[in-house]
Amino acid sequence: MSDFYLHRLIKLIEKAGSANDSNLTEAAAKFSETLAKGGLIHLFGSGHSVLPTQEAFPRYGSYVGFNPLTDPRVMWHNVLGAGGVRELLWLERTENYIDKFLDHQPLNPGDSIIIYSHSGTNSAGIETAIYAKKRGLFVVAITSKANDKPAKHSSGKRLKDAADIVIDTNSPVEDAIVPIEGWSRPVSGSSTVLAMILTHELIARTADALSKKGVELPVFASPTIEGVTLHDTDIIYGIYREKMLEAQQKHLKTFQDTMKG
Repeated sequence: MSDFYLHRLIKLIEKAGSANDSNLTEAAAKFSETLAKGGLIHLFGSGHSVLPTQEAFPRYGSYVGFNPLTDPRVMWHNVLGAGGVRELLWLERTENYIDKFLDHQPLNPGDSIIIYSHSGTNSAGIETAIYAKKRGLFVVAITSKANDKPAKHSSGKRLKDAADIVIDTNSPVEDAIVPIEGWSRPVSGSSTVLAMILTHELIARTADALSKKGVELPVFASPTIEGVTLHDTDIIYGIYREKMLEAQQKHLKTFQDTMKG
């Protein structure tokens, strides 16, 4: 049997599952508290780390309560040129930018947030964690602990230093996991896939914790399933819209109170 990507990835998944079991359970318990009280679990990443936020919500099998924070300026839309990779790589490393984006997001005390970053050294992720902690959010970092170089950020912190809980993808520093004979570098990246898998584990464990509290949240189901229609999906979008309006109103009140103070 060939030992290429699949078998190497499976080993990393098993390693990540074992290494993170207690942290996954603790994070899911906190997430269930947030959702049971009507709060939101926000999701943030830049570059390829945007992909786990999009995989978490909205998608079939996920449920209302997750809120992806997608800043188009730190996402790539082209390889080169406007909206290209070089632009986002520069911006995600630039200090004192991301708070301008976060100021308009409904981050409220009691909410939770998952922040994704393979290296854990980019300013965007670190400053999102610091920003969220200051505002009373529970912060989970999904990152690779193998990236243990000194902090580049002026705070002296890496993402894992700024979070309440760290979930380790176990992805190697180089990210790619398949060595090729005659090639100088390995191929086939692992960090994004592992981050997505760990996110789905959190989604499942959080749902289980909510069930034990007697709470059920609306779940997206595929309209390819018999009895499910696009109207069912529209209903869930409507519920999500209402939750976002409530969160935005709460955020606005906090802002107004701060201005008065």
